Amino acid sequence: MQIIENLKVKEKLYIEKLENGLTVLIIPKPGLLKKYIIWGTNYGSNDSTFIVPGEKEETVVPEGVAHFLEHKMFEQESGINSLDTLTALGVEANAYTTNDHTAYLYSCTDNFYEALDEFMDYVQHPYFTDENVEKEKGIIGQEIMMYDDYPEWQVYLNTMKAMYHNNPVKIDITGTIETISKIDKDILYKCYNTFYNPSNMAMVICGDFEPEKILQEVKNRLVKKSANGEIKRIYPDEPETIVKDKIEQKMEVSQSLYSIGIKDVVADEKEKVKRHIAIEILLNVLFGKSSKFYQELYSDGTIFGTPSIDYEFTNKYAHAIISGQSNYPEKVYEKFKAEAEKTISNGLNKDDFERIKKKIYGLYVKEYNDVEDISKMFLADYFKGINSFEYLEQIDLVNIDYTNQIAKELFNSNKMVLSLIKNK
Repeated sequence: MQIIENLKVKEKLYIEKLENGLTVLIIPKPGLLKKYIIWGTNYGSNDSTFIVPGEKEETVVPEGVAHFLEHKMFEQESGINSLDTLTALGVEANAYTTNDHTAYLYSCTDNFYEALDEFMDYVQHPYFTDENVEKEKGIIGQEIMMYDDYPEWQVYLNTMKAMYHNNPVKIDITGTIETISKIDKDILYKCYNTFYNPSNMAMVICGDFEPEKILQEVKNRLVKKSANGEIKRIYPDEPETIVKDKIEQKMEVSQSLYSIGIKDVVADEKEKVKRHIAIEILLNVLFGKSSKFYQELYSDGTIFGTPSIDYEFTNKYAHAIISGQSNYPEKVYEKFKAEAEKTISNGLNKDDFERIKKKIYGLYVKEYNDVEDISKMFLADYFKGINSFEYLEQIDLVNIDYTNQIAKELFNSNKMVLSLIKNK
């Protein structure tokens, strides 16, 4: 078992790649009552065109299969829903699907191993029939309609549609009522057998565990399955340009919602963590709660509350998103572009840079206080080819000159979009 220690947060990471290809990551937390486990597959809503290992022809499946599959995994042949079984044990269980991975999880203080029996059983034993697949279409159809009426989701999704021509990140994770109508049990089994192979999965466990012991408990519950070959994922080519610089939708909202999207280049493997850190610092210096720019907009009533600042990336896309509420969203956008231009011309203020860099570092450290934050972070980063400790190590390499250079690369007005949700 490989052991990686980070002295900054005094944490140890134990990593073991099993014979069947499953990677298990264990972060012990001696003395902590809460235990957390998350089991993920490197399979998300973006993966709708692929070549199954051993086959030559492309497989194309409808949009929304990864999310549909996640919903169906809890239902067992016995008629019992595994989520109900786990809840009865007093554990908090859930699952989620993103653009690039699907995950199943639970947390508890007691009954961890009883829950582990059920948890590892249902993830390894799918049960799909014509009847239960049809029934699920109605349930997911209602979820899709709910998200269609959710302004915060629509303003985000529209940002993706304005930025991306072809990349599937612009597609709703749930699919549409039309696309899910084409899903059947054969499609679900094919996607399960392709993407839920142990060699395409990772498990993160965090809590008061002895690494060797918990690893053996996992091994004892694994179904015998050998690693398959590489799954060839096929994504359309994506030009560097945006689709349109503005997109607007009318919904019933008390205040207008805005989302500023900035399409970024995909960083190379060695640069992605460092670039991510620099962009986090940059956006927080520019538009964070303590920035002069934010204070001006807040004081004159242009914006309400602190905007949400995110940077999202995989090896196929990268973008920054700034979103919030305003009665004058176009004014926010124009002022933001002007502030970005000023940053390119003058560079960042050194004191502001150092202060925000310390704040970002503090937030990284804080994540290690919570078993859920740790586990979700290590899983998501693992599928990006990153060890989460790298953020703690590489922040020292991010200086003001590097961040100013990233500002010149990122703040290209031709790569910026504005998504608006206004009142009907």
